Amino acid sequence: MLRKQLDWPITIIPFLCVVLLCLLFLLSPEASANTLESIRFFLGDTFGSYYLMIGLGVFLCSLYMAFSKYGSIRLGNTDKPLYSNFKWGSMMFTSGLAADILFYSLCEWILYASEPHISHMGEMQDWASVYPLFHWGPIPWSFYMTLAVAFGFMLHVRKRSKQKYSEACRPILGPYTDRLPGKLIDLLAIFALLAGTATTFSLATPLLSMAVSRIFHIPQSNLLTIAILLVTCITYTAAIYFGMNGIVRLAASCVYLFFALLLYVFVCGGEGKYTIETGFSALGTLTQNFLTLATWTDALRTTSFPQNWTIFYWAYWMVWCVAAPFFIGSISKGRTVRQTVLGGYFWGLAGTFTSFIVLGNYSFALQMKGKLDILSIYETTGNLYETIMRIFDTLPFAGIGLFLLALAMITFYATSFDALAVVASFYSYKNLKADEEPDRRVKLFWSLFLMFLPVVLIFSDSSMANLQTVSIIAAFPIGFVILLIIASFFKDASLYLKEQETSSNH
Repeated sequence: MLRKQLDWPITIIPFLCVVLLCLLFLLSPEASANTLESIRFFLGDTFGSYYLMIGLGVFLCSLYMAFSKYGSIRLGNTDKPLYSNFKWGSMMFTSGLAADILFYSLCEWILYASEPHISHMGEMQDWASVYPLFHWGPIPWSFYMTLAVAFGFMLHVRKRSKQKYSEACRPILGPYTDRLPGKLIDLLAIFALLAGTATTFSLATPLLSMAVSRIFHIPQSNLLTIAILLVTCITYTAAIYFGMNGIVRLAASCVYLFFALLLYVFVCGGEGKYTIETGFSALGTLTQNFLTLATWTDALRTTSFPQNWTIFYWAYWMVWCVAAPFFIGSISKGRTVRQTVLGGYFWGLAGTFTSFIVLGNYSFALQMKGKLDILSIYETTGNLYETIMRIFDTLPFAGIGLFLLALAMITFYATSFDALAVVASFYSYKNLKADEEPDRRVKLFWSLFLMFLPVVLIFSDSSMANLQTVSIIAAFPIGFVILLIIASFFKDASLYLKEQETSSNH
């Protein structure tokens, strides 16, 4: 009986909390915005070092996992991985990044170019293209890879029947996993998942709407945005309904479209040489200054750059850690810990770095070579989406580029939401084995509900900003949970290795 299998409090309470927040944002937008902004400022300004320490600490943990004795642990008693390298890599990459990657790749350097901190460090040419690689680079992916290993170990080695955040903490929490502390961890996780999901649409959906409007010459409106969301919803609901085969195919098509867009900009843009040279220099600068960037707190608040950007990013990635690593852990069956961490870094960084180097440096070239004054356009319009459209106008056959952009964004959203809906469905069950799939009705509920919030929030711009702030606030306690999960993994994995050693001696 499905009703008896479901964990109703974990499903209903976060759902009601997020609905209540939406109502508050819609009914008293100004008061709720001010309250949330003051909490966000307090956390970012007072506890900024906390976010930075977790970021660097988790990155170092991921390297230790890969290169220590733990690296040889195989996630599941199978001779070969469940999925081929390409299938695994494409699902891993697309589940961890929504369409935000395309939006930010096209415009992130613009946001940094006018920052006083960039001019303090040196020339815009030398630094504006470095920070996007840093904020989407090794530290963000380390959040995913360390937790993916912990969840993969829990699912495929220890074969736990509860696929939840709290279950990964059992080696340390013990019996408290099934009591109030465990319940609070799960409630926090599912709430953060819902808030993070809704906010991802606040950034990239207007760009997708504008691209579709240009291609088909349809006036822009909320109805067009809702229609696009419904197409996305139908795409990922269909994929999820057909199980993992549907998700594998959707992820592969997303990767093909993504690289087709990059190839179009690289070849047709005519700035290939500049793109490669600037990208290569940026990678060198990032490598040389990685520890400095990861630990800079701006103690005197001369520019507040880390508070506005780095801390914001680390918090945002921490919230996304609820869904993506669980999904990556579940598809990593048969891989060793070392293969999961290093393979994750390879696929993740290859995708994000290529995206930022190709898309970002094309528009950067237009600015630096005086072909299009992008910074003036942004300053005049104050609209990043319009600025990106102007960048596309400089490309030959711009309609093809926009069409590729729209298709890639829809498939990116669909694959990300596949992962989210699958993880949320797991959470709805009291017990579910690693090789069991949730009931299609449960997956359908989450598929539709995950889309419900963004549709409601389209009608209130301030609600989007508020929910984004809620995500950042949610990251504060999530940080402690992440540390607890990593510590639990090391404790349980040490015990597992001792068990293996004892059994081999007998």
